[in-house]
Amino acid sequence: MTRSHTLAVLPGDGVGPEVVAAALHVLDETGARFGFEVRRGEHLVGGAAIDATGSALPDGVVDACRRADAALLGAVGGPKWDDPRAAVRPEQGLLGLRKGLNLYANLRPVRVMEALAQFSTLREEVITGSDFVVVRELTGGLYFGQPQGREGEPPERSAVDTCRYTEAEVERVARVAFELARQRRRRVCSVDKQNVLATSRLWREVVSEVGRDYPDVVLMHQLVDSCAMQLVRDPRQFDVLLTENLFGDILSDEAAMIAGSMGMLSSASLGDAGDDPRKRFGLYEPVHGSAPDIAGQGLANPLATILSLAHCLRISFDEPDAAQAVEDAVEEAVNQGARTRDLGADDDRALGTMAMAERVVELLPLGGAVRR
Repeated sequence: MTRSHTLAVLPGDGVGPEVVAAALHVLDETGARFGFEVRRGEHLVGGAAIDATGSALPDGVVDACRRADAALLGAVGGPKWDDPRAAVRPEQGLLGLRKGLNLYANLRPVRVMEALAQFSTLREEVITGSDFVVVRELTGGLYFGQPQGREGEPPERSAVDTCRYTEAEVERVARVAFELARQRRRRVCSVDKQNVLATSRLWREVVSEVGRDYPDVVLMHQLVDSCAMQLVRDPRQFDVLLTENLFGDILSDEAAMIAGSMGMLSSASLGDAGDDPRKRFGLYEPVHGSAPDIAGQGLANPLATILSLAHCLRISFDEPDAAQAVEDAVEEAVNQGARTRDLGADDDRALGTMAMAERVVELLPLGGAVRR
């Protein structure tokens, strides 16, 4: 009997629909070769949803995601909706999804493929061999704290954002990081600003307490400014980077340049495990954003979205062999010289979005190892 999974598809804005379509093509081909099918429904979110409904997260979208095994998001935002004074903004859709689905742990793997090391802005000898994961707390901190807002008119305008964390919020994301480290090289670096911020002092205290439950994992603490410097000085020292919402947003984008392009970076946003420990709901998305300057041109790199779906196969669908096959096919395509424009290819050699997805499909196995 064919195994069946359900996926809520949220194409979003800019290049989102293009990279999502390419990734779904790879998903369909992978399912056909590994004996599973994925039933899916498509929903509006972000700027596209604002245009159609007036809301960045229309009624029913969160519930549709809850009914699915996982959700795939393309990107949200773009110049059309960039007015900072607007009451409704595309990013509210993304934040609403995270909060409504209780997705408190964002995983962003950063691994340098040797064939792409030359495209990083850092020297190859500095980054080659880098392989770490940023675990970012996703539903607390400045992005959600209250009060939040602005008031007044020139010259007396003012604004406030509130950073708040509870012990429970810190503990649950810390456990995700320590459990992940046990599957890797057993090192956690917790990032904070405890010399200035009260929330960071709580963060460090709680993470240290959680660390005592994982005596097999080495825990170190680092201030965020120092960590930002160390990421570009010697990224190979890191295994699992654990940090709060704002710091994680900034550091993970810095880390993107270590891998050579944001077009290569995938992510998984997770909540609590359900009744079946083998299948955990997640929202999967590329890190690169909506890239409005190339939207609609078929130029976007789909590999981050394809790799995000590989995480979905492993974490939410319990299809580890299929996940590994997709990851292997992506790496082999890159090793064989497949390049989109963001990976240094000139216009004559650059593959378009769907052509890159087809190259990955060509390297998928009928079963077993990737064809080489």
